[in-house]
Amino acid sequence: MIGRIWHGFAAREDADAYQTMLNSDVLPGIHRIPGYRGAYVMRRDVGDEVEFMTMTIFENMAAVKQFAGEDYTKAVVQGPAQKLLKRADSRSAHFEIIFAPESSPRGEP
Repeated sequence: MIGRIWHGFAAREDADAYQTMLNSDVLPGIHRIPGYRGAYVMRRDVGDEVEFMTMTIFENMAAVKQFAGEDYTKAVVQGPAQKLLKRADSRSAHFEIIFAPESSPRGEP
């Protein structure tokens, strides 16, 4: 399993609209990608901004590339999201998931 990490920052007045768009449009749309296994979205206030950290989970790098393209580290931010974000990572980081809440402490299912 691969965790794809990305950060975006919204102005406080745009944060709720961005969160609503993530939940209603962006994340449900990723379900069309074979090998997509879900996402964690975290939110925190940072000064006059609101930071969003997303970790989308994919079965393997082939699924990541199907979502993001051959240049798979490039961030995927659609037009409406760009308008609500003040700034965002231009690249995503990818990690092999070696332990998850559903796993036993030894990593066994």
